[in-house]
Amino acid sequence: MNLKKNNFQDLPSVNDVLLKLDKSILLHPSYLKYLIRSEINKSRVQIINNKLSKYPENILSDIVNSVNKKSSNSLVNIINGSGIVLHTGFGRAPFKSSTLKNIANRIEGYVNLEFDLHSGKRGDRLLHLKEHLSSICGSESSLCVNNNAAAVMLAINEIANGGEVIVSRGQLVEIGGSFRIPDIIEKSGAVLKEVGTTNRTHKNDYKNAINSNTKLILWVHTSNYIVKGFTHSVSLSNLIKIGKKHNIPVMIDWGSGSLLDMKSMGLANELPVKSIMKINPDVLTFSGDKLIGGPQSGLIVGKKEWIDALHKNPLYRVLRCNKITIGLLEEILRSYHYHSFTENNLSLKLLTTSRAILKNRGKKILNYQSQRKIKDFGIKLENSEVEAGSGSLPEKLINSMALSFQPKSISVNDLAKKFRLGQIPVVGYIKHNKFYIDLKAVLSNQVNKLAKAIKEV
Repeated sequence: MNLKKNNFQDLPSVNDVLLKLDKSILLHPSYLKYLIRSEINKSRVQIINNKLSKYPENILSDIVNSVNKKSSNSLVNIINGSGIVLHTGFGRAPFKSSTLKNIANRIEGYVNLEFDLHSGKRGDRLLHLKEHLSSICGSESSLCVNNNAAAVMLAINEIANGGEVIVSRGQLVEIGGSFRIPDIIEKSGAVLKEVGTTNRTHKNDYKNAINSNTKLILWVHTSNYIVKGFTHSVSLSNLIKIGKKHNIPVMIDWGSGSLLDMKSMGLANELPVKSIMKINPDVLTFSGDKLIGGPQSGLIVGKKEWIDALHKNPLYRVLRCNKITIGLLEEILRSYHYHSFTENNLSLKLLTTSRAILKNRGKKILNYQSQRKIKDFGIKLENSEVEAGSGSLPEKLINSMALSFQPKSISVNDLAKKFRLGQIPVVGYIKHNKFYIDLKAVLSNQVNKLAKAIKEV
């Protein structure tokens, strides 16, 4: 039978909801009441708009269920079916549970973050990483801050505050999240001096721009795009020669950065940081949470005089890394043995997993499904190509495998939502009216979980 339109008297009180909530919920009372009031207000708005027709007990039940769900942890483990290993929305570089357990054991309670155990006096948090990172990168010294944008801003502020920074127009990039080189230079207290054109910049463009106000020459890795065709750019070695001739420091924003030769690993032709340092730039910055495989951080390597100056800059105190980041960075640096990496570097492990291995995993997932499920959901295993993500390795797509879904009785949008809201959220993508779960970024220990998630949808 049809229900009458509800009125405000049908809404439960906050206390009514509290009495019905799961008793295992452990939250601050103020936040719990906020969640309850938010859900009651949603029902109130529905009543105002004449869109609520339920028995009062059902309204209470729906509010209780919603609050129970929203009171669970917000940050949860997901299965990344996007194919993008370094997905910014998913936290970029993933970590193995064993790595996190090692860190948890080492930083439980108190740690010697800024304490010298040998002398018994206050120490420097950078010493946990400085020599290790410098040795791998072939630099005189190093420093870490909380992300690469911070690294770029700190370096420009220290070297060029109040002066001009010369940058090629073809390198005035925007790299997601409103990281725009012109804005970073402005906020760093320097003045941008553009040279050349979008597609062509020559040595004379730099030379002619140098004046008494020039404090820095900045070279920026374009990271998430490439320019082809009628182009010309000045090599880094020539740029450094120009800087030395005019006694102007040269800084490189190497973007994603890498400690290994990506080409030798079957990926794009991305030179490792150590190769770039051989041409002797004054400062080089790169991300710690992309191709390095570490936590969100910005790594700065270069000449000792500049690194020491950055360390003394008041901005460093604002941008420095905490003990968890430093612990994770140390653990990731230890994953690099000789000229390779260990199983503990999950980012590089995923990026280099072959299509053949992914195909076998895909077959295993399909074998777990009933033939009816495969037929009703139109599930197929297909070749795919993916990007590394976060602006890394933009020049070459990476071979992968994906499960495609073309369901008969549900839209692909609804199917995607069902996967996202499952017990273990699975996030894929929609293309050409198909839903895809790419296997490139699915962890090996998640294969059985993914097979189960598909079976339960």
